[in-house]
Amino acid sequence: MRLLLVEDDDSIAVPLASGLEREGFDVEHVTSGAEALAAAGFEFVLLDLGLPDIDGNEVCRRLRAVSEVPIIVVTARGEEIDRVLLLELGADDYVVKPFGFRELLARIRAVLRRSGSRADVAAPTTVGGLLIDRRTRRVTLDEEVVELTPKEFDLLAFLADDPGAVFDRQTIMESVWDAHWYGPTKTLDVHVASLRKKLGDPEWIETVRGVGFRLVGPR
Repeated sequence: MRLLLVEDDDSIAVPLASGLEREGFDVEHVTSGAEALAAAGFEFVLLDLGLPDIDGNEVCRRLRAVSEVPIIVVTARGEEIDRVLLLELGADDYVVKPFGFRELLARIRAVLRRSGSRADVAAPTTVGGLLIDRRTRRVTLDEEVVELTPKEFDLLAFLADDPGAVFDRQTIMESVWDAHWYGPTKTLDVHVASLRKKLGDPEWIETVRGVGFRLVGPR
């Protein structure tokens, strides 16, 4: 998919673009708000707010006025008023600097899942005998179909984005349930328990005490 990266700092943009390209994105990098508004044909936007010409909030507002393309804002501003303003201007999500690449990638995929974009279609993910096909939303284990609810599938697909990596509870809730989840996370435990049961072995999803969960598979 074509991703528009709007970032004027090359020390951030170059490694970020390289990482996204390794993940299968076709990245177009621009360094100003004017270039962002003039770009065409992209299917996702990563928008830095600290641009040299037009305020990033205004760029977000103008992009949303003419397109439903998913937008994730990259910001150094973590205050609640900024978060609320961004969402009201039409951003689908945001990440606060400094951020980890895996967190950003997970948020991109979560936004794509929520928007129903076909651009999120990728080759099936395989972890051991487990195969997760995002295009058909079908899961098989040792070639046997595993019947999952929509949220169970989303949770499993999220964890499978980086097998072995630990995702904290809040990140999982924000990515799978809601972009800015502030409520209790008990529903996560319920879904993890159900997934473990349906996969036939609790070792597929490991609990990292005090942190969150990771997909590892039986040993």
